[in-house]
Amino acid sequence: MALFQYVAMDASGREQKGELESASEQEVMAKLKADGLFPTKISEAKSGTKKKSKAKPKKTAKKKSAGGGIQLGTPKIPKKKLSQFTRQLATLLAAGLPLVRSLRTLEKQAGKDLIVQNIIEDIANMVESGATFSEALAKHPKSFPKLYVNMVKAGEASGAMETVLARLADFMEKSERLVRKVKGAMMYPSIVMVVAIAITYGLLIFVIPQFQAMFKDMMKGEPLPDLTQFVINVSEFMQNNVWICIGGVVALVVSFILFNKTEKGGYIVDTVTLKMPPFGGLVTMTAVSAFSRTLSTLLNSGVSILQALEITRDTSSNAVVAKAVQNVHDVVKDGESMAKPIEQAKIFPEMVIGMIEVGEETGALPDMLSRVADIYEDEVDTAVDGLTSMIEPLLIVFLAVVVGTIVIAMFMPLIKMISNMGG
Repeated sequence: MALFQYVAMDASGREQKGELESASEQEVMAKLKADGLFPTKISEAKSGTKKKSKAKPKKTAKKKSAGGGIQLGTPKIPKKKLSQFTRQLATLLAAGLPLVRSLRTLEKQAGKDLIVQNIIEDIANMVESGATFSEALAKHPKSFPKLYVNMVKAGEASGAMETVLARLADFMEKSERLVRKVKGAMMYPSIVMVVAIAITYGLLIFVIPQFQAMFKDMMKGEPLPDLTQFVINVSEFMQNNVWICIGGVVALVVSFILFNKTEKGGYIVDTVTLKMPPFGGLVTMTAVSAFSRTLSTLLNSGVSILQALEITRDTSSNAVVAKAVQNVHDVVKDGESMAKPIEQAKIFPEMVIGMIEVGEETGALPDMLSRVADIYEDEVDTAVDGLTSMIEPLLIVFLAVVVGTIVIAMFMPLIKMISNMGG
């Protein structure tokens, strides 16, 4: 039997320290969990070992932080690696490893990724020094958003950290998958538009002047067809005002970005996006899915309804949805149902409103929201496939019309010349 020192969280989130005599760390963990405590650190009570283990991490942390800061700049864990870290940490905790030991394991596993390694090491050092896991995460807001920290805090209070982390990993993976699908659907149209603009620019700047010179030699004094003259005028304007054209495009893009960043401008842009065909339906389904998944995950993790709504509002990428969630928060704060303000927002489909209403009546709101998220993620898949199959031929027709118009405009004078020669 050996004496072990432990640091653990009780059901209210308060930290408790003490000693237990046991044969192994696993037995200490089992005893603490049986008493309703969630252990964050367990170590054998040997003074020499204890001092050595505390001194070493601090020295290493200082060295690595300096190196990481010089080489890699502002520390931030990428979303994909954060998802992997969350999943692995949940697995280690579920296997019975203490929190600090799990963090040290993941720190070593980070290998050459100094940013991830330094951040995990800093978190582990803070937890060893007596801070809670959520407090340590909050010190790195760029890597761990408000939603992440609050879910961990709820896990500490409930003593089910591994379960909360597993839910959080599921949430992050599904959210990333949804974003990836939508981005993938927009990739092909974007490429075709860039190609269309490049071809049109090349024709107007390099090809049209050659035809223009030929027409001057062969059609002296004769007027050109209206379409041909229009294309030549556009070509001349672009040749003589290249920087004005480029500056105009840049100014337009920058103005849109700045306008979108303002509160009123962002709201207007998001409103138009939600209603603009053919993308409005896809944007609405994505927003509904994200809202439902976020709120469901928070409620399932033990976060209070009002706090969950605040976090959902803050993490929403759509200003219209964020405003609707704020209205829901204000109504729920007064003790009323969520269903009515959601219906008044005129964003959410009738099925979503009905399922939320049933969820509130039956006390199964988190499960209902999870089902809504599953349904609309499937709907996004179908919408993405349908949108892609519809956009492809439209873009091909658009490209054909633009290029074809220029080609026809250049051949019209030649046809006129051939006709005159034949007459």
